[in-house]
Amino acid sequence: MLPTFVIGLREGLEASLIVGIVAAFLRQRGRRDALRQVWFGVGLALVLCLAVGIALQAVDRELPQRQQEGLETVIGLIAVAMVTYMILWMRRNSRDLKRSLENATASALETGSTGALVAMAFLAVLREGFETAVFLIAAFNASTSPASAGIGALLGVLVAVVIGIGIYRGGVRINLSRFFRVTGLVLVLVAAGLLATAAHTGHEAGWLNAGQKQMFDMSWLVRPGTPLASVLTGVLGLQPRPVVAEFVAWIVYLVPLVLFIAWPTRRRGSPAAAATTAPVAAETATPQGSAPDTTVPATVGSAPAGTAAQTSTGELQPEPAPRK
Repeated sequence: MLPTFVIGLREGLEASLIVGIVAAFLRQRGRRDALRQVWFGVGLALVLCLAVGIALQAVDRELPQRQQEGLETVIGLIAVAMVTYMILWMRRNSRDLKRSLENATASALETGSTGALVAMAFLAVLREGFETAVFLIAAFNASTSPASAGIGALLGVLVAVVIGIGIYRGGVRINLSRFFRVTGLVLVLVAAGLLATAAHTGHEAGWLNAGQKQMFDMSWLVRPGTPLASVLTGVLGLQPRPVVAEFVAWIVYLVPLVLFIAWPTRRRGSPAAAATTAPVAAETATPQGSAPDTTVPATVGSAPAGTAAQTSTGELQPEPAPRK
């Protein structure tokens, strides 16, 4: 349940952030009429992602056992590749996410292209939705309790939507850098487990015959059905009796990614700039052409008009509406 909850939360929040930032920027600019195009793009992407997920599941069920194992191997490898790219991309771009989205939205408004707004919302939700569909299918295939995994994914998406609405309304503060680092570490554990599972299903499909000697036996320590077994197999993705290929795939993927995510990033600017207060950081994040922010940001729970400013530390916080 925990792995799928984190998947739904992480992927759902990324989509909610992108759509929320674009929608809040349009509201701040007084272009509520353009919101219809944004919601149209979001709805179209959701329908397409749902169709892809249903189609993959239908194809998987109709295949013979050996071909099912092969398809699950391919889906697992695609899921690992997609989540790895997503983690690396967000690690590098989370600080500038708000500014780049607002610049792209402003350019679309200047050219008068409603199609550009539809495409922005559509592609953002389509990418995250497709990643979620593939990743969840791989997680369901590796899970011993599909019902629990489904509930976890649904709860994660619902929490992400609530946070996205809070950011749009301006009453939620969230440190993006810290959030993506913590959830990134959990997703790396899940992805490492999916890679180990792909090594197992690859052997069942007849694709991987090397490294099938048992590495060690933890069945005496981890009894099936216990909480420790759930953590080992559900979160870490390891079996009580892993073979060499599964364990090597797990450890070779896990260690470099954990070190990369946990390693502190180099702060931009001088130490004096890093010590700048939140109001100043919010002012520098104000898009060109809007009124400068010279007031103290609102605290959590308030709901001022305007959008959510992103500080130099990656924190989204409410930004007051421009003065009349």
